[in-house]
Amino acid sequence: MADEFGNIYWFDPDPRAIIPLDERFHVPKRLARTVRRGVFEIRINTAFRAVMEACVARDETWISDEFIEVYTELHRMGFAHSVESWLDGELVGGLYGVALRGLFAGESMFSHHRDASKVALVHLVERLRAGGFTLLDTQFITSHLAKFGAIEIPRDKYLLLLSEAMSTWAEFSPQNDL
Repeated sequence: MADEFGNIYWFDPDPRAIIPLDERFHVPKRLARTVRRGVFEIRINTAFRAVMEACVARDETWISDEFIEVYTELHRMGFAHSVESWLDGELVGGLYGVALRGLFAGESMFSHHRDASKVALVHLVERLRAGGFTLLDTQFITSHLAKFGAIEIPRDKYLLLLSEAMSTWAEFSPQNDL
């Protein structure tokens, strides 16, 4: 993470927040209706840099210009991905993160329309499940993520899950085929 001066630091919180990819992942009823109605067009990896820039535009951010450049390069290399919510041809929400073997490290999300980032998260979890991922790391827990079943776990448990994820082959398919 970068601070307000652009200095980059490595954060390893203890406890660590994850969103379980099993049945503990919870989609609130109203949001499930929004997903079923198909209010948003979901696209994968079509506006990666725009998603990052929209995340930066929030009041407080840890994303520096250097992060945008590095993550854009990770995206070009096939490691960083975005899940985007579009409405009437406009990017209105989304998230991005890094996929490595069975780990997806969620980095940030934004929303310019009610439920846009939440719908992107639901689609991310569906994609991760379908691709064989075992760990969705969010680093920190927020009230927003807690509504979906995010939990905090101690570092030693996280490291075990991370080791399992690193020994798992998973695929974040870029096609809009799910």
